[in-house]
Amino acid sequence: MSDLTLIIGNKNYSSWSLRPWLYMKQQGIDFEEIRIPLFTPEMEAQLEPCFSDSKVPVLIDEGYSIWDSLAIMEYLADKFPENVSWPAYIKARATARSVASEMHSSFSNVRNEMPMNCRVKYSDIALSEGALKEIERIKALWRHCKRFYGQDGKWLFSQFTIADAMFAPIVIRFKHFDIPLEGVEAEYVDMVYNNQYMQEWMKAGREEKEVIAEDEL
Repeated sequence: MSDLTLIIGNKNYSSWSLRPWLYMKQQGIDFEEIRIPLFTPEMEAQLEPCFSDSKVPVLIDEGYSIWDSLAIMEYLADKFPENVSWPAYIKARATARSVASEMHSSFSNVRNEMPMNCRVKYSDIALSEGALKEIERIKALWRHCKRFYGQDGKWLFSQFTIADAMFAPIVIRFKHFDIPLEGVEAEYVDMVYNNQYMQEWMKAGREEKEVIAEDEL
């Protein structure tokens, strides 16, 4: 039995849970998974011991709680320094941290207008000017990373890093909202979407029974 437990929300909806889950799977880190459905009467009580303000994901390491997706992955990068969590080259590493942090704090229009949903593919959705601008920024970030640091592999910085985990839910959103892509951005989205662990997550999300209204997410 693993010393690490990752508490997640619904796989169909919880984009923040996907990030550390994918990171741990991709890095081969052994962990126990506990799924707590979102927005149920029991959720607050179930998460109260975690000190996470009733939010997921939460990583439990021998009774110690780490909340917030990016903080969880940074903790695991420190705990397992043999894994490649950030690029080795200092400028590539700074860029990876910059794009991961931008994903963590920005793109509110994309989040609000394009909820992650593994079951649904949308068509003819009119997005706001703000969302369209954010989409172009995300694509520009990917092109920048691939051009300067990702030419020797499939991922943004050649090898899988925390930055890729941070953008994984965006890949699902772009696919399911049929966002026009070309060149390296299209290749990147297809590669991440078809990753074995992404497919495992989405399959489980489609099989969940809970339905949450989009205005609750």
